[in-house]
Formats: sequence, structure tokens, C-alpha cells
Amino acid sequence: MASGIFAILDDIAALMDDVAVMSKVAAKKTAGLLGDDLAVNAEKASGFVSAREIPVLWAITKGSLLNKLIILPIAFLLSAFIPIAITVILLLGGLYLGYEGAEKIYHYFKPHQHSKKEELKKVETKKEILAVEKERIKSAIVTDFILSVEIVIIALGAVVTAELSTQIIVVSIIALIATVGVYGIVALIVRMDDAGYQLIEKSENSNQFKAKFGRLLVAALPKVIKGLSFIGTIALLLVSGGIFVHNIDFFHHILTFLPSILKEFLVGGIIGFLVLGVISGAKKIIN
Repeated sequence: MASGIFAILDDIAALMDDVAVMSKVAAKKTAGLLGDDLAVNAEKASGFVSAREIPVLWAITKGSLLNKLIILPIAFLLSAFIPIAITVILLLGGLYLGYEGAEKIYHYFKPHQHSKKEELKKVETKKEILAVEKERIKSAIVTDFILSVEIVIIALGAVVTAELSTQIIVVSIIALIATVGVYGIVALIVRMDDAGYQLIEKSENSNQFKAKFGRLLVAALPKVIKGLSFIGTIALLLVSGGIFVHNIDFFHHILTFLPSILKEFLVGGIIGFLVLGVISGAKKIIN
């Protein structure tokens, strides 16, 4: 009886060791996407009046959790019964991520005519403001769904050779980090300016350290979001290129003289701009 209990405990300990090791591997594989998820959602949750930032972020977070609840069971079923589907979804996701990265670079050099701030300035009534808010939340949840699919599939691909129980635990941990961790950091980022204004108000004069630090936080917020957006764009192309380099022999064996990170960035960029060109051309034909 006692030996049976110890055997069970030993199995649990071995499982936890496997989970810890596999979680580190999966986290490294998905780090780029988590960075982009952070950048995208920091951008989408900012630009509202202070009182609405946290409610908007909470609505997006709930949508993200629902996305994970939908995606995880489907991913585990595909892994168990149709494993080739994981590779197919990875490649399709790689096309999308490359396209999104290329589109961001394209719009950096040829920006949209209207920014989000201008969009918010156009609305005046409470009803109009709530409509814009609802649209932005919906857009953020759709983007989160696509990124969540890729995060889950990439994490699953990193542990695909492990036992099913290990796969479920590891991928669920990564999915939880992708929601709680990312949106927790986003909440801190979007409140930076409010924290700064509070420090300025509580300062007796403008030369106090609190006032200077407050002004630094206020000034830093737009720069932090821009910086995250830049890092997220690079991450998109790296993840996209990495998917093709590691899953298709042709890409794996070209440009072997380059460092792997540069090779993956170039492959992701080339594929992204090709997809962008095809989609832009199709839109022009349709319109």
C-alpha cells in the first residue's frame, strides 16, 4: 500500500519535472508572439478617457479567456487524432503573422489617413463613444483569437512528442500566462500616465522628485507603446520566418551562411510582403 502511494508520488514528481522543462521550451518558442500580444493590446487599450481604460481592458481580457477555452480543447483533439493539422495551422498562421508584420511596416511608411485619436475626437455623444469603444473591444478580441491560436499551436508544437497529460498541462500554463501575464502588464502600462499625474498633483512644487518622476511617466507612455509596437512587428516577422524555416525543408536549407535569427527575419519579411501584395491586389480587383 505504502509502496503504491510512493510510486504515485514518484510519477507525479516526474510529471512535474517534465512540465517544468517543457514549459520553459514552450515559453521560449512563444515569447515573440507574447511580445506582440502585449504590444497590440497596449495600443488597443490606450487612447480612452482614464475611467474607461480598465473596463475596456477587462472586457478584452474576458474575451481572451473565452478564446482560450474555445481553442485549447480543439487543439488537443487535433494533436491526438490529426497531428498533421497542427503543422498546417502553424503554416497558415505563419502566413498571417508575416502579413501582419509586413502590413505594419507598410503603414509605417504610408500611414492611414486617420489615427485612432482622430477617430475618438470625431465622436461626441455618449452613445457614439460607447459604439467606438465596443468596436475597438471587438477588434482586440478578434486579434487576440488569432494570436491565441498561434500561441497555443506553437506551444503544442514544442511539446508534441510528450505525453498527452504533459501537453495539456504545459499548453494550458502557456495559455494562462498569455492572458493573465500579458493583460496584467498592459493594465500597468496604460495606467502609467495616471500614476504620473497623481504624483505631479501630490508634489508641493514642480522641482520635487515626485513631480519630475510623474512627468517622466506621462511622457514615457506613448514612447513605451511605440517601442512595444516596433518590437512586436519584429517579433511577428521572426515568428513567421521561424515557422517556415523549421517546418519546410526548402526554407531550412537556404541562406545557411546567415545567422538563424537574421534568416528567419528575412524569410518572414519576404513571405509577409508577398502575402500583403496578393491581398492588396485581390482587394483592388474586388473593389
